[in-house]
Amino acid sequence: MSTSTTETATETETEQKTPAADGEQQGWHVDDRCLNCNIARQIAPGMIGFKEGGQYGGLSTVIRQPETEADIEKMYQAAHACPTRSVHPPADDLGADTDPYPMALDEAGTVFLCGHASPQTYGATSYLLRRPDGTAMMIDTPRWRPALARRYEERVGKITDVLITHLDHVAHARKYADAFKARLWIHEGDLHSLPSADHIIRGTEPVEIGPGVIAHPFPGHTAGSALFIADEKFCFTGDAFFWSNGQQTLEVAHSVVYDSIKTLAASVARGAEELTFEWVLPGHGDLHHLPADEMRERMRGLARRAATYPAEGIDYGAVRY
Repeated sequence: MSTSTTETATETETEQKTPAADGEQQGWHVDDRCLNCNIARQIAPGMIGFKEGGQYGGLSTVIRQPETEADIEKMYQAAHACPTRSVHPPADDLGADTDPYPMALDEAGTVFLCGHASPQTYGATSYLLRRPDGTAMMIDTPRWRPALARRYEERVGKITDVLITHLDHVAHARKYADAFKARLWIHEGDLHSLPSADHIIRGTEPVEIGPGVIAHPFPGHTAGSALFIADEKFCFTGDAFFWSNGQQTLEVAHSVVYDSIKTLAASVARGAEELTFEWVLPGHGDLHHLPADEMRERMRGLARRAATYPAEGIDYGAVRY
């Protein structure tokens, strides 16, 4: 066991071993600190689902105990990703030897899930993008732990850039950038949320972050939202759009828009014609892989629907994950 792994377990031990608020339980269970961030339901579908029976807006609960080794692995993945450490195994022990992160997403080992989501980003998923030269980039950030920073670099490669998709994912960005001695990027529209950023994406035109990695300004969810597309294959969307498991297509969080739903619909319509990618990798909502041509058609369909969405008040519970 590496030093960094041991330290990570020590630093999160108090959070991980907090007992369930509803008393002693048998088997896997979810305590009542759940944020309804969707990350555990995304990782362990069919085992973790909605607590209150509604389609949207309910908190999570274990709806089926794991039955196979693969099921158990999924539950540990969910537990180590949960921002409130609300997913508990039977022995209530989330030791470092059960932590799979960083975890490769694709067969080539280009994109890794960071796990360890932060409550300060409402449980947003963050990613590591490995580049051909052996370096890597971090897209949005997990909870801050020095040992996690060391682990990510030890397992994925020297991290040269921290890319922030928009203003409510800025938590821990400066700390990770400093730990990695990395460049820190954000769009000027959201710069007020991260004034220490040292690389600013300006205007509406694409900006090259590094070979094969392009930042695309994508206003709507916030004024400074940006997508990051790598190799015309991987699209890191922040909260701009996501794959809805319930709808089985691309969707926007039309009930959580801080700038303008009309602007967001226009960004989607423009992106449907200008952007090429196969993977949608959001901060919230499901990730998904489709051939590029089919993904473009899904974007076009989303553009048509989004153009009909009215402006509405902020309602996290209405997001159709």
